[in-house]
Amino acid sequence: MSTFEKVRKMILVLVVGAALTLSFSCTKHPNEEQIRVMEETRSAALSAEQKLEDTKKQCQDLEKELAQKQQKAQKAKDQKAAVEQRVQGWTGN
Repeated sequence: MSTFEKVRKMILVLVVGAALTLSFSCTKHPNEEQIRVMEETRSAALSAEQKLEDTKKQCQDLEKELAQKQQKAQKAKDQKAAVEQRVQGWTGN
């Protein structure tokens, strides 16, 4: 399971937990315990969302780095092929 899926699942669990907690209240207004739980859930959700964004950015950075390295490797292969062709021309004379 990827990190993205784990974070997404964690957010879903927190939201469902918050909804269940709020739905079982007996009064129209939440009590202090319910407010505390709601704030903790909100904080956890915000933290998970931030972690998701950080992970996405890290993934983008790694993909960019990979593309640069692949381009550098292709350039090196092209240079090697050119050198081998010149060497072949020298030994073929």
